[in-house]
Amino acid sequence: MPKLFVVTREGEEKVVEGQVGLSVMENIRDNGFDELLALCGGCCSCATCHVQIDPKDFDKLGALSDDENDLLDSSDHRTATSRLSCQIPFTEELDGLRVVIAPED
Repeated sequence: MPKLFVVTREGEEKVVEGQVGLSVMENIRDNGFDELLALCGGCCSCATCHVQIDPKDFDKLGALSDDENDLLDSSDHRTATSRLSCQIPFTEELDGLRVVIAPED
C-alpha cells in the first residue's frame, strides 16, 4: 500500500497507509487527523482541507481547477504549493507524498 506522510499543524509527521481510490483528504480524515476539517465533505466548496504539498512532490499532481484556485485565494496561508486535499486523487504514483496541514483561516 502506498504511504502518505502528513505533517500536523504542530509539526508532528505521521505516516499512514494510503488507500488508492480515495482523495488525499479522505485518507487524512480517515486516519484520525481531526484538524483537517473538510466541512464540505470533498465538494470543493470550503477550503477547510487546505494542505501544502512538499515541493518535490508538487509536479506529480494535476493542475488546479478554477474553483480550487478561487477557494485557495481566500486563504491567508496560501503558498506556491497549496492545494485542496479533496481535489487530489490518491494513486500508486503518489506513494511517499508529503503534505502539511495548512494553518486554519
